[in-house]
Amino acid sequence: MPGQKLNLDTIESVRSYIRETNPKHVKVGVFDIDGVLRGKFIARDKFLSALDDGYGFCNALLGWDVSDTLYDNSEYTGWHTGFPDANLRIIPESGMILPFQNDTVFFASEFAGAAEAICPRGVLRRVLKRAADMGFSIKAAMEFEFFMFKETPESLEEKAFRGLQTLSPGSFSYSVLRSLVQEGLYQEILDTFDSIGIELEGLHAETGPGVVETAIAVDSALAMADKASIFKAFMKILAQNRGLMATFMAKWNETLSGQSGHTHMSVWSLDGKPLFHDPASEHGMSDTMRYFLGGQLAYLREFAALVAPNINSYSRLTPGYWAPTAATWGIDNRTVGIRVIPGSTRSQRLEYRVPGSDVNPYLSMAAAIGSGLLGIERKIDPGAISTGNAYAQNVPENRRLPSNLETAAVLFGASEGAKELFGDAFVRHFADSRTFEARQFARAVTDWELRRYFEIL
Repeated sequence: MPGQKLNLDTIESVRSYIRETNPKHVKVGVFDIDGVLRGKFIARDKFLSALDDGYGFCNALLGWDVSDTLYDNSEYTGWHTGFPDANLRIIPESGMILPFQNDTVFFASEFAGAAEAICPRGVLRRVLKRAADMGFSIKAAMEFEFFMFKETPESLEEKAFRGLQTLSPGSFSYSVLRSLVQEGLYQEILDTFDSIGIELEGLHAETGPGVVETAIAVDSALAMADKASIFKAFMKILAQNRGLMATFMAKWNETLSGQSGHTHMSVWSLDGKPLFHDPASEHGMSDTMRYFLGGQLAYLREFAALVAPNINSYSRLTPGYWAPTAATWGIDNRTVGIRVIPGSTRSQRLEYRVPGSDVNPYLSMAAAIGSGLLGIERKIDPGAISTGNAYAQNVPENRRLPSNLETAAVLFGASEGAKELFGDAFVRHFADSRTFEARQFARAVTDWELRRYFEIL
C-alpha cells in the first residue's frame, strides 16, 4: 500500500497540516545508538504541543542495547539517574503517510537538550556544521545488501536459527530470472519507497542465496542518512508483512559473504561547485579529494567502532569475502578500504567500503565525513596507492582495522580526533556501549565451542 511524502519543512507547516487533516493519533519515532527505530503513538493534541516543547521518552532509549539490556557502565543514564525522560524534537521534513496500513501519519524525531550530545543524528549534524564552516557541503549515497528469508520471528525461534529457508537458493547475482519471477516483491519495494520520497536507483539480486542489493539515489549527507535509516527499518516491515524476513546483519552465515553498507560521497562548495575533480592532476583527483581521502584513511582504525559497530561486524571483515581489512585505497579497486571512482567533474567520488549493512547510517556517515574534514584541515596525504589484490599488500599496523569490537571500542574511546569531531560525551558513551556489547558476547557459549570442546575436553 503506497504511502505519501508530506513535503513539510517548518513546524508551522506541520501544525497546519495536522489541524487540517485532524488525525486522532500520530506515530512518532527516533533512531537509537544502534540505528534501531523506536517509537509510539501519541494523541493529536499532545503532538501539537510537542511541536513547540518537544516530547518525552524514557532516556533508557540511549542506555540499553538491541535486546533492551541496560548498560551497566553508562555515565549518561542508568539506575543511578532514575531514568528520567529525554526530550525529543519533531523533524518537520520527515513527515509522511506510512506506506503500510491505515494511512498513519508519521514523523521522525531527534534527541534534544542534554541528550543531544549523544544523539546519532545530532552527531552527524555537528560534523556537517563543521563542513559548512569550512565552506563545504557533502553529497552522499548509500548501498545496502540484505538477505531475505521465507521465515517469521516465530519460525526463527522454533528452528533456533538453523536450517533457515532463504528467498531463493544458491548464488545468482544480477539475475533477471529471479528478479522477474519475484517481480511482485521487487516492484512493491520500488513503489513503497518511491511513495515516501526515497528513490532507489538500483535494485537487484546479489551474490548469495536470497540476497538483494539496493542503491539509494544521491542526496545531501543528512538527508541520505535519514533515508538510509528509514529504508532499513521499513524494509524489514515490508518483508514481514509479506511473510518474509530481511536481515541487515553484517554476516549471518560463516560460509557466505557478508552484507555491505558502502557509502559514496563527494565534497561540494556551498554554492554548488564540485570540488573533487581536477583534470590536470593524476587520476583527476583534486587536492581537496586527496586530503579528504587521506583523513579517511588516517582515522579509519580509530573510528572503526562507528563503521563496524557490532560483534558480528568483524566476521565480515575478512580477506576474500568482498570486504576490506585495512585502510588502503585504489582506483576502481574493490579489494581496498576506500575506492576512488574517477569520473566527470560532477561524478568523481569516493566509495567508503568498510561499513557493513548493520551500521547506524548517521554514525557511519559522521565517521566518513568527519575524518575526511580532518584530512583537509591537516593536509593528510593518502600515501601509496594499492593496485591488484590489496589483501596481499603488506600494511603497517596503524592502517590495519581492529579484529574485534573490544579493541575498536578502546581505540575509539582514546581517539583525540573523535573527541574533537563528535564531542567528549558522545565518544565516552559510545565507547562504553561497545565495551558493554563485547562483554555480553564474552559470556556467551557458542555452537562452535560446543562442537569443538564438548566431547573432547
